[in-house]
Parts: sequence; C-alpha cells; structure tokens
Amino acid sequence: MRWWKMLGLAGIMGVAATGVVIARAERRRRAYTPEEIRVRLRERVNAQPEGRRS
Repeated sequence: MRWWKMLGLAGIMGVAATGVVIARAERRRRAYTPEEIRVRLRERVNAQPEGRRS
C-alpha cells in the first residue's frame, strides 16, 4: 500500500511542476508589448519561403 502513496505523491508533484512551467511561459508571453509582437510576427513571415506565405 505504501507504493501507492508514493505514486500519488509523484503524480501530484508532476502536476505542480507542470503548472509552474505553464505560469512562467504565460508570464513571459504577456511581457511583450503589442509593437514587439507585431515586429516578431513580421520577422517570422519574412523568414518563410515565398511559396509558404498566404
């Protein structure tokens, strides 16, 4: 029965770690200004080959 507890704790720790990773990524994403987002999107579009642009 003890290994079930360890497995449960490991699962909870995994969920908590995933939440931390998602929160950090969200914080980084929201740190961009609208102008920075426009510039980055334009750079990505210009980096694509001619045939892939829509």
